[in-house]
Amino acid sequence: MSFDKEAQDWLEAELADTLDEEWEIELEDSILSREIKKIYQKEHPDMLERSIYFRELLRLQAELIKLHDWVEQTGQKIVVLFEGRDSAGKGGVIKRITQRLNPRVVRVVALPAPSDREKSQWYFQRYVPHLPAAGEMVLFDRSWYNRSGVERVMGFADEDQVEQFFQDVPEFERMLVRSGIKVVKYWFSITDEEQQMRFLMRIHDPMKQWKLSPMDLQSRIRWEDYTKAKEDTFFRTNIPEAPWYIVEGNDKKRARLNCMDHLLSLFDYEEMDHDEVYLPERIYKKDYERAVLPPELYVPRKY
Repeated sequence: MSFDKEAQDWLEAELADTLDEEWEIELEDSILSREIKKIYQKEHPDMLERSIYFRELLRLQAELIKLHDWVEQTGQKIVVLFEGRDSAGKGGVIKRITQRLNPRVVRVVALPAPSDREKSQWYFQRYVPHLPAAGEMVLFDRSWYNRSGVERVMGFADEDQVEQFFQDVPEFERMLVRSGIKVVKYWFSITDEEQQMRFLMRIHDPMKQWKLSPMDLQSRIRWEDYTKAKEDTFFRTNIPEAPWYIVEGNDKKRARLNCMDHLLSLFDYEEMDHDEVYLPERIYKKDYERAVLPPELYVPRKY
């Protein structure tokens, strides 16, 4: 897909005017303690330069806007599943994909632990209401593959339930595809050492400690169990209609760019025509007098 002069001009303008927003999102990389930052940089000597990363990020986000418009105007239905190790970077990719898109068209689903009522339902039932209608793309931050992953490893599902899942999920996904839904499945993979480093960074970073849950800590203890569960999942559910794609996540920035670029490559989208927008003239009513509001209604000006 071409990146024309108009898009290039837009990119230059974005680089010049809106990098503050990007820096804010990337703040997590700059608030680490000096010592942890040194260790991290030593472990990642070939990190992508910020200027290259931001330029490619904005270029890909410009293409995602085109994909977004194409999905909306042509009535596409897309589901993207993000699975993988804890701290592998799923959330960071989802943030960058959705950052400039309309949440009414591209929305994120991150379901909490099932309630007692949901546990008694057909397993896939709690996910079905979140599937896309025409003109929508839904990103699942973890999905029905919880059954073959965390639920299996942590003992929340027994082996009979896991086996039933493995028998059901290929046909469930084929049903989605037959109904016109494109199903894309990403698995974010990181090494044992990288996960340990990221967990330590979270422990020592007060702005990221909330990301650590008891389940995350158990994933360190049960590394091999999760590996076996992943391998079984790939073997049983990698079907032609909805194949798995593995994103190597040790380098967060490269993983984000690679995933976004790959997602775009899966669709033969095109730039859609838009009606020209005109700003109408304001209508002034001579008999209207603006009321004076009491000062206590206003937020204090501290900045």
